[in-house]
Amino acid sequence: MSTDDELREQVRARYADAARAVAAGATNPLAVVEQAAPSDCCAPVDNASCCSPETTPQVDEAFGAGLYETSERGEVPAEALAASLGCGNPIAVAELREGERVLDLGSGGGIDVLLSARRVGPTGFAYGVDMTPEMLELAEANRARAGATNVQFLRGTIEDVPLPDGSVDVVISNCVVNLSTDKPAVLAEMFRVLTPGGRIGVSDVVAEDHLTPADRGERGSYVGCIAGALSRSEYLTGLAAVGFTDATVEYTHEAAPGMHSAIVRASKPVDSTGVTA
Repeated sequence: MSTDDELREQVRARYADAARAVAAGATNPLAVVEQAAPSDCCAPVDNASCCSPETTPQVDEAFGAGLYETSERGEVPAEALAASLGCGNPIAVAELREGERVLDLGSGGGIDVLLSARRVGPTGFAYGVDMTPEMLELAEANRARAGATNVQFLRGTIEDVPLPDGSVDVVISNCVVNLSTDKPAVLAEMFRVLTPGGRIGVSDVVAEDHLTPADRGERGSYVGCIAGALSRSEYLTGLAAVGFTDATVEYTHEAAPGMHSAIVRASKPVDSTGVTA
């Protein structure tokens, strides 16, 4: 098994454990996961998936359900809220409109898909893609609890999205791009599935430009959304390379020293017909 395959399996296993924890009634699923395996990923800085020096690990406040408004928390099932493990709130910046088609990459327990479905209304549609069967099962249960009829969850990877070209108006994602071992493929897939004139509104962990990959690894684990993060300039260069325009990266709050939760925005040109990389 290659290093990339090993990292992907670590990510899949961590989020499968989190999904099982939510299904069992946990409200802080990654803390449960870390308590069960306290020596797997200890790092100098605690974060969403890294070990805490305390007896009972806690999920960092830079991640999770606390990043949503109180009104939004009331719009989704408790299980969807509990399974929120992201570093931001892409719904707050995606500026979704009635009738739009939305895709959430790495949709987990479904919170952002369900919130998107409410924003785009009955004439719109919200897709979620996730590679973890346990998370997909949880998301389907949450869809049923919410009574959402304009939602579909798909099994797949964010490097190879199971949707045709130009099939959505908006792509969102919440702290998942940093977990990919092939980020150029993810950015290219975002561009491919968007209709010309479409846009992205992504929450992700982003490093300051002066931090090397080794520096990022010292600040947290790969599965903890830290070691694999792109720098701001790497993000902007990668988006431009596949054809996006008007790209911005806006830091929102610190996740680790020199590492920030951020909002990434970009647009697909109206006259674009395919990936230009």
